[in-house]
Amino acid sequence: MLISRCLLAATALWLTQIEIARCAEQVDLLLTLAMDVSLSIDELKFRLQREGYAAALTNPQVLAATKTGPHQKIAICFIDWSGPAQQQLLIDWTIIDGPPAAQRFGELILKASRSFNESTSIGGAIDFASNQLSRAAFNAERRAIDISGDGTNNAGREVRLDRDRAVAKGVTVNGLVILTDIKLTSNARHTNPPEGLEKYYRDNVIGGRGSFVMVAEDIGAFGRAIARKLVAEIATGGPSPHNASVAGR
Repeated sequence: MLISRCLLAATALWLTQIEIARCAEQVDLLLTLAMDVSLSIDELKFRLQREGYAAALTNPQVLAATKTGPHQKIAICFIDWSGPAQQQLLIDWTIIDGPPAAQRFGELILKASRSFNESTSIGGAIDFASNQLSRAAFNAERRAIDISGDGTNNAGREVRLDRDRAVAKGVTVNGLVILTDIKLTSNARHTNPPEGLEKYYRDNVIGGRGSFVMVAEDIGAFGRAIARKLVAEIATGGPSPHNASVAGR
């Protein structure tokens, strides 16, 4: 009798979970925006990244892209990342369905203080971002992680392990590379690998259906690059840029 009651209770819980999943609000895309705040990101890079993300979300082309899907809305969250176990959810899952929502999200990005300033664990960032997708309160057929960074992985697990785990869950991992002038950094081997950071991201970071790398030739070009990247990620049936560069001033 006790076993029967337990089975009935377990069945009821399972059916309830299914019903909750069915009732979850549908969006066209779940997108985690993951911003590099490691040691190689100086204060100028930090501020321009924050401003670039905020401006991109209210870009008319980005907002138009959110209307190309059947539900005409997406859900996004925003994280800071640096070394192993150094990831912070700054803004939880939020529906973006028009200018007011995009403006509010952008304002929160600008107000958010810096979470870390240490080593670079891209794999840790991907794993954390993937976990945020798993706990989202919305349903979407497409799920993606948007990783921005100016250097190679130098701490934690091998990047491809976490990349492959995310891809196995049906997640697309895209990259936005910020190129750094070798003369301006004391850590050139980290920020500028021998074959180029774009190739490093192509080989180790991105993965999944339609994944791509976009390049900001310098930090001044970051804002324009992230807007183009968001359009490519959000637009349903839009062209995949695979590899594209955006020059600075």
